[in-house]
Amino acid sequence: MSRANIGGVHIETLKVFCDVVETGSFSVAASQNFITQSAVSQQLRTLESKYHCKLLERGRSGAKPTAAGDILYRASREILEKYREIETQLQESGKVVSGALRIAIVYSVGLHELPPYMKEYLREFPQVNVHVEYSRPNKIYDDAIAGRIDLGIVAYPAKHPQITILPFREDKLVLVCPPTHPLASVRKLTLNRLDGEAFVGYDRDIATRKALDQLFRDRGINVRYSGEYDNIETIKRAVEINQGVSIVPLASVQHEVEHGTLKVAHLGDENLLRPLGIVHKKGRHLSPAAVKFIEVLRRPDLQQLHD
Repeated sequence: MSRANIGGVHIETLKVFCDVVETGSFSVAASQNFITQSAVSQQLRTLESKYHCKLLERGRSGAKPTAAGDILYRASREILEKYREIETQLQESGKVVSGALRIAIVYSVGLHELPPYMKEYLREFPQVNVHVEYSRPNKIYDDAIAGRIDLGIVAYPAKHPQITILPFREDKLVLVCPPTHPLASVRKLTLNRLDGEAFVGYDRDIATRKALDQLFRDRGINVRYSGEYDNIETIKRAVEINQGVSIVPLASVQHEVEHGTLKVAHLGDENLLRPLGIVHKKGRHLSPAAVKFIEVLRRPDLQQLHD
């Protein structure tokens, strides 16, 4: 975002203020804007000095806007959205794709599937400043609706009146277990073999967990949850120390399989595929940078190379 200002206040300062209100944290706002925490405090003092009123209250639960702060927040959010639309229209009138692109992605996709797409995108559009955040699905939807991100990538995308969903790709899901587990020597197995097994899964509010639980219920399979975690990396570590078996995207365990710390068994009676979707706020005018990123994600040659 450029150094434009309105009434002597820089656009960046309004964005920093909005980020503090939305996150409740000076340190998180600093990280999101690539500045120090002291710089955040200084910008907020500048706002309070200009408007001669207290804008934020700090408490144990984080920073909260005062009545005056809430007025400034709502007005600032409208100004930032309008400014973003102006920048988008100006970028569309030119031939160079540039500007900022904010993306939020679930851990398993961001860590293990995004890199080849991102590499190609940055090669083709080096003037775009891409900020990637690994996040939980519910926060990705909230951030998209609030305009805090341009695009999100989630598993099992859920319909929402304020969200547009674009198909991305499908993950193949496989069973993983430690090399010493009795199922480690089985190349293919049926889901019924999991009945009674200790199982490491995602947290209950995560879409992949909900889809697997429904599948188990439909098949009359009862697994014993020995661990529930919010990201793929922790799940893999739990399986490696023999906390239980798990079902995860094949792409997320390639490294462990190659190094012998995990074994994969394909599910012979099921072709388990996890749909991935690109999400953004419905009605939002996407910047050229966002449009080009979607095009790269959906290019058949890159998807085939990734498969």
